[in-house]
Amino acid sequence: MTTPLTVTRIGHACQLIEIDGIRVLTDPWFTQTATYYQGEPLATTIAGLGRIDALVISHEHYDHCDLDGLVAGGFDLNVPLIGPGTVTKLAREKGFRKLHTIEAWESTTLGGLTVTATPGQHGVHEVTFVIQAGGRTVFFGGDSLRVPELDIIPERFGRVDLAILPTNGLCVRPLNMRQVVMNAQEAAELTAALAPTMAIPHHYAFHSGRLGDRMITKGDQDPRHYADAVARMAPDVEVRMVLPGIAVNVP
Repeated sequence: MTTPLTVTRIGHACQLIEIDGIRVLTDPWFTQTATYYQGEPLATTIAGLGRIDALVISHEHYDHCDLDGLVAGGFDLNVPLIGPGTVTKLAREKGFRKLHTIEAWESTTLGGLTVTATPGQHGVHEVTFVIQAGGRTVFFGGDSLRVPELDIIPERFGRVDLAILPTNGLCVRPLNMRQVVMNAQEAAELTAALAPTMAIPHHYAFHSGRLGDRMITKGDQDPRHYADAVARMAPDVEVRMVLPGIAVNVP
């Protein structure tokens, strides 16, 4: 019998991944500032999350590492937090008590859950993750650029059940339009290499506000560009474009 695997998009790159009852929250972002807009309604409040068994954070950018929001919202600071050293250092300062620092190709195990950091590339230090439990494997791409080393994940970890990838190709205008996130085509290329049963795009609704979108960032907010590219490059992969709050069962 296949172990149950469900994912619920909370918003942006914040996902609730449930594998055989183990509940993993990724890249939390629950607040908003003058230049960071969710671009979509959040699925829940912090209080409404329920039990969380592990918190997995790819890098320290506010829209992926909203530690102040978690603390203010009453999040349990005894929940194990897994991430690179740049994240766990901040978490320690915020009062989180159970920290697991892992860098690329390092793993940590919590009961039946194993989380392995895999390479990432962004405007700051970032890792991506392979999350495994009960014979199921999830790849979580944070908001990384396309990293060729990730192509070997199926060779190292076996069949990938679910890949969650950023797709907006975010560019920073003051840095000569420097790209810091993979775009739809690059995400589709990685999807073809990972060959998951299902793929879900995220990190596309975010924007910087009316002024910020003209002066700070530029990104593709349409996940259909990713779905179309996957249909061309990896037609056997099921792509699900998911609204916040919708639980998806992965075959």
